[in-house]
Amino acid sequence: MVEISNGSLTGAAPVLSVRDLTTSFRVGDEWRSVVKGVSFDVAPRETVAIVGESGSGKSVTSLSIMRLLPQNASRIEGSVKLNGRELLTLGNEGMRRVRGNEIAMIFQEPMTSLNPIFPIGKQIAEAITCHRSVSSAEAKAEVLRLLDKVRIPNAKSRFDDYPHQFSGGMRQRVMIAMALASRPKVLIADEPTTALDVTIQGQILDLIKVLQEEEGMGVLFITHDMGVVAEVSDRTIVMFRGEAVETGTTDDIFNRGKHPYTRALLSAVPKLGSMGGHERPMRFPVIDIATGETRIPETEAGGVDESTRPVLEVKNLTTRFDIHSGLLGRKSGAVHAVEDVSFDLRAGETLSLVGESGCGKSTTGRSITRLVEPTAGAISLDGYDVVNLDRIALRKMRRSVQMVFQDPFASLDPRMSVGSAVMEPFIEHGLGAKAEAREKAADLLERVGLKADMMHRFPHEFSGGQRQRIAIARSLMLDPKVIVADEAVSALDVSIKAQVCNLLLDLQQSFNLAYLFISHDMAVVERVSHRVAVMYLGEIVEIGPRQAVFDNPQHPYTKKLIAAVPVPDPARRSLKRNVSTDEIKSPIRPVGYVPPKRTYREVSAGHLVQV
Repeated sequence: MVEISNGSLTGAAPVLSVRDLTTSFRVGDEWRSVVKGVSFDVAPRETVAIVGESGSGKSVTSLSIMRLLPQNASRIEGSVKLNGRELLTLGNEGMRRVRGNEIAMIFQEPMTSLNPIFPIGKQIAEAITCHRSVSSAEAKAEVLRLLDKVRIPNAKSRFDDYPHQFSGGMRQRVMIAMALASRPKVLIADEPTTALDVTIQGQILDLIKVLQEEEGMGVLFITHDMGVVAEVSDRTIVMFRGEAVETGTTDDIFNRGKHPYTRALLSAVPKLGSMGGHERPMRFPVIDIATGETRIPETEAGGVDESTRPVLEVKNLTTRFDIHSGLLGRKSGAVHAVEDVSFDLRAGETLSLVGESGCGKSTTGRSITRLVEPTAGAISLDGYDVVNLDRIALRKMRRSVQMVFQDPFASLDPRMSVGSAVMEPFIEHGLGAKAEAREKAADLLERVGLKADMMHRFPHEFSGGQRQRIAIARSLMLDPKVIVADEAVSALDVSIKAQVCNLLLDLQQSFNLAYLFISHDMAVVERVSHRVAVMYLGEIVEIGPRQAVFDNPQHPYTKKLIAAVPVPDPARRSLKRNVSTDEIKSPIRPVGYVPPKRTYREVSAGHLVQV
């Protein structure tokens, strides 16, 4: 373990001081340490980031500070002091008064933190009345002040709204308002932006910066996103296998990091604008954590034969979902999820669909595979007229197109071994005997970087990155021409994301696959795409070669997406992007609504922008 420097950059006395924190869990008859001797300080108005991948111990560190771990199965040792007062020896009642009052916490998924059966105003008011003696009218006035502070529009009218009536970004703002209700001295933010769209992420980061200055809080920011770390933190602690392997100012960590794991994390971060001079997608560098040496060099992926006929052609695709209301359930409107979308895709090509949640990109992918029924338009895939296929022909068509979803754990049956899961499509489509299926599954598992002898294991025995590899192997069992990758790497740690993206590029070259890559991660999209289509409110507002779209964005929404991407450069820490706090507009339209006919102008060869 390295020597930890704990001095704050502000020179102020620390508000939170952690020394030799060791957390162990009972496994059978023994105690197993998952956090080992971690020490750090957080001063007022200072942001300290703890970074590392899943399993590094960073979230357990925060839960140990808050004493939220189960008492009968965990053991916390060392010292945690808040303004000089030891928290680890406080009684349960004393600790309850500290939580939410002097130390507040924001979790990764706000929907699991908010109670779905209570209005958000009541939930925030509860956080106030638990710690302060105030009337209900005073509590409501304070809640409205907090909602205004976290930039929720029309706060007064939304006091009685329920969590499901808010977007993901607005729910996270509600959680921040709740965390700030008692004006805490320390705010612990545990992956608060990981699941959010890039523009919403930018808003939340800006908001935390502003509120920190206004309230004088110390912030402990836990994340695996090095771009976020560069933009928000004063000092950074790098955790690996439960230990703090390197610590220092964020500038030192990014520019003069010494530990191999620190260099591995930094090298795997996709940097927006790093593709200058490269027309084709580029593989990510992957560093061996043990030696710090590059194992996979940055190399260009394959090109596309423009003379070939597209393997997928989409013309004027429209997908709407009817809304029924009233006693008789009459149609009262429709969600215009996809509206008049057209594009094509060639063998060996990656077309990325980008945009925020609710823009229609996932519905586009599901419409192409007929997992949802299109309302209008034409889809030609590998010679099939997809929209007009009957049930038997549709089943046959799906051998040509497969999907890889964001959450591989939800995609795999937990009761089925991974060998059976990978073999299942081959057997269900009657493509050969079970022995042939087993042989092909073993070969594909090897191709995606796993071992054939893992076939008897179950999904819970694999890491997230390994499960995504299994999902990719299963998608290849039917020798598809097109793979729809729907946020396939969004939930992965940064180095695992690099490995899976490299795997996808390798498989594309080996099998001449066409990818429809659906993502909101602009830095990854820049790295893996041949062409990019930007979607907003169900429509493509800009489409063109990757280099043209990123180097010369024309539509205001494209510029907004690119401007919101966190850049792994500590020099930007004082900058605020001032991203618009508007929510994405609603795609719900009344009965009889006829959308305007859109026109496009050609900026350069193949680069079209909506007028």
